[in-house]
Amino acid sequence: MIRKLKTAVILALMSVSALPIAGQDLLARQAPIDRRMKAVDSVALHRLIQNEQLESPAADLYADWDNKYAHRATELPDSFRIDLRHFCMPTTSRVLTSNFGARWGRQHKGLDIKVYIGDTIRAAFSGKVRIVKYEARGYGKYVVIRHYNGLETIYGHMSKQLVEENQEVRAGDPIGLGGNTGRSTGSHLHFETRLCGVALNPTLMFDFVNQDVVSDFYMFRRDSYQSEGLAANKLRGVGAQEVDNDDSEDEELATTAPAAKVERTIRYHKVRRGETLGHIARKRNTTVNELCRLNHISKSTRLMPGQILKYN
Repeated sequence: MIRKLKTAVILALMSVSALPIAGQDLLARQAPIDRRMKAVDSVALHRLIQNEQLESPAADLYADWDNKYAHRATELPDSFRIDLRHFCMPTTSRVLTSNFGARWGRQHKGLDIKVYIGDTIRAAFSGKVRIVKYEARGYGKYVVIRHYNGLETIYGHMSKQLVEENQEVRAGDPIGLGGNTGRSTGSHLHFETRLCGVALNPTLMFDFVNQDVVSDFYMFRRDSYQSEGLAANKLRGVGAQEVDNDDSEDEELATTAPAAKVERTIRYHKVRRGETLGHIARKRNTTVNELCRLNHISKSTRLMPGQILKYN
């Protein structure tokens, strides 16, 4: 009797101890399935978010998608981190001819960059084209792009638009050609950066002279972006450069770009037909090696008329 009781107790204990093992086996078998389901869910969620972004970039900042207005100011966030990575300079020109801010008794809401008719203009960031229009007394032929990082960029006075409304573009895609359309006194690109319809000084983020962005990110703050924009003009605006041209456009640049005192003036030379690096070096009192170093070119680089070279 006692032996039977012992046997029953042992069997009971064995069955109880086996339960966690069976449970662990079940969990072990279930784990790969859970991981696969989680991966499927992640892919589906990523695709859903991606599709929503394509439909309306930066939808968390903008209530709607409106093709009627180039810009309409809405409520600004107190702060917002703008991702400047994966950018492309809208033009290879390093010459600014007019700053952001007060000009001729009114506010100039962007930068003017010297380009020539037919020069390629590119999307600064990836996004979706919101507007492609013509405005005779303003932007001329212009394009507005809403980007995934929250910014909207405006490209004005172009001779030709190469994109259509609601078209998805990637950073660096050609969107138009330089021109002199609309309210313009000479061929140039009018370039604006806006957040929630409010104009921000592009020099807060872009350094056209060095063809780069200022940082990987720009932290927008509603209570300080205006004063920061004034400081950026002094660091990277028209007053921080000097352009030496050899043709009639000297007067345009001289009158548009106000003089400013800076510790080190950057000077540029615009290549004329038939000029060589040796000719330019002698004219600007420098060397061919220095011209190559400053402009990241080689001695065998073919110079094109109108090309801008840094020489100091």
